[in-house]
Amino acid sequence: MPSFRCHLVMLLALATGCGGGGLKLTPIRSTQTRPSNVAAYFKVQTSDGEGVGGLTADQFKIYEDGQPVSEHESKQVILNPEVAVSHYTMLLVDMSGSVAESGAVDSVVEAAAAFTERVEKTQKVGVYAFDGCDRLHPIAPFQDKGGASAAVRSLKGYKPDDPSTNLHGAVVKGLTELDGSLAHAEHPVRFGTLVVFSDGTDRAARLPRDEMEKALDKATDDKKYDVFAIGLGSEMQESELKRVGRSGTAKAENKEAIVKAFESIAQKIDATTKSYYLLSYCSPSRAGKHTLKIEASWKGPEGKSSKSGAFEREFDATGFTHGCDPKTPPTFDVTKGDALAPKKEEKRDEKKKDADKKPNHWNREEKKEEKKAAPPGPSPLPPPASTSAAPPAQKPAEGGGEVFKP
Repeated sequence: MPSFRCHLVMLLALATGCGGGGLKLTPIRSTQTRPSNVAAYFKVQTSDGEGVGGLTADQFKIYEDGQPVSEHESKQVILNPEVAVSHYTMLLVDMSGSVAESGAVDSVVEAAAAFTERVEKTQKVGVYAFDGCDRLHPIAPFQDKGGASAAVRSLKGYKPDDPSTNLHGAVVKGLTELDGSLAHAEHPVRFGTLVVFSDGTDRAARLPRDEMEKALDKATDDKKYDVFAIGLGSEMQESELKRVGRSGTAKAENKEAIVKAFESIAQKIDATTKSYYLLSYCSPSRAGKHTLKIEASWKGPEGKSSKSGAFEREFDATGFTHGCDPKTPPTFDVTKGDALAPKKEEKRDEKKKDADKKPNHWNREEKKEEKKAAPPGPSPLPPPASTSAAPPAQKPAEGGGEVFKP
């Protein structure tokens, strides 16, 4: 039985996506595994940022070093991303006195239940309520698909502990809860979405607005999470709604429009989820480093206009041989599974290019020797005889996106 060894390529993409012709492909993760498996996880969007779902394997062309790889040779397939990727969505529902004691509560609960039922078809959903308290109230913690929608209906009998609205605090605690839940997700590549429903502004004033904004900035600027906001009624100003919903908003002026507002956000989440692809194929290369190019073509939502886009990554075919099964689920480095590759890692990988030319154990030994051989600073007096030996060099962190060589 062949020995499988996963090589994770975390090199900066030669092109993070080119939108020529109307499509933008954004690479997220790529792997190379013996005997000759190569897989790439990426996102496909239109030039204006709309997710493109439903593409099939024959709508992608694979090139190695500029030369096309035939579909018969590559056996390319689109794998279900769920074999390697975890998507979590948290729904925060405002159940302060203005909602729980109003005539709109039934409409809110039914809209939230329909939202949950749709979204949890493709990912795990957690539902939490908030009021004026300084904590969240778990209604349906993250669980397997299909378990949250039924629990949401229990909100019809919800009685707030504090009738005020702790919107700012709920958003921050929601992001923290999402962090903790994703940390225990099944797969190493993880994406989170936060959806906040409220009928008004923060009244409890437990947390300043700027603290909430800092937490949202950190979550969205690093492309860590998508954050959507749904508002109800005239008290929820558009400016406040957009302050929370960095990825999109929906507004319901009355209880009759609540279902439609929830549905519009569910559609956006659904489209985003389906715009991620996990393409796997068998490489014909048997040695050396190569440039992989994946090109997508799409005829548009109405099938009238042709759009295309591509991205490139590098991979190492050292040790590749025959016997590849493209349906083998790829593995990804568990140390960097939180969304798109952070810029710090990209910079670090660039610095490692030269170091990776030597076997890894050489680089590690050299670092240890450098620490041991560091010259002492000038001193007018000799060191005391009792001075202890220098502490041993720290063990290098595991993972880190290194390319393992046989």
